[in-house]
Amino acid sequence: MLPIDPADIDPEDYGETQTTLEMDHEAAVEHVREAFADAGFGVPVEFSPSEMLNEKIDADRDPYYVLGACNPEFADRALDATDNRLGALMPCNVVVWEEEPGRQRVYHVSIMRIARLLGLDADEDAMADIVAETGELVDEAFENL
Repeated sequence: MLPIDPADIDPEDYGETQTTLEMDHEAAVEHVREAFADAGFGVPVEFSPSEMLNEKIDADRDPYYVLGACNPEFADRALDATDNRLGALMPCNVVVWEEEPGRQRVYHVSIMRIARLLGLDADEDAMADIVAETGELVDEAFENL
């Protein structure tokens, strides 16, 4: 049993952002990678759960790709502001999945906001600044999609 009802949490509280792209899956993944890079994020980790699941257990999943985005300056500050605990949520994932051929969903939640909801912020003021600043970068990336 969870101590809270997830239905009571507003998606804004955890920084849910999403959009739809009208393009094929590979082009969408590349477009998302470029938009996040232009907004100041690197992508040190990326993988396709659908490829792995289709290979390992014959899951027959449609294309699904995870881009692990990271801005080193904010990552460093957030580790300090959470006494290193934020690392358990890193990197900041942006997911691209195929809803249907030629239509891709791009989805992201803010690990910075989630860290605050979980009470991981040892320095509330520093974390509030990080949440605001990273939110602006994510907004910029989504505007460029």
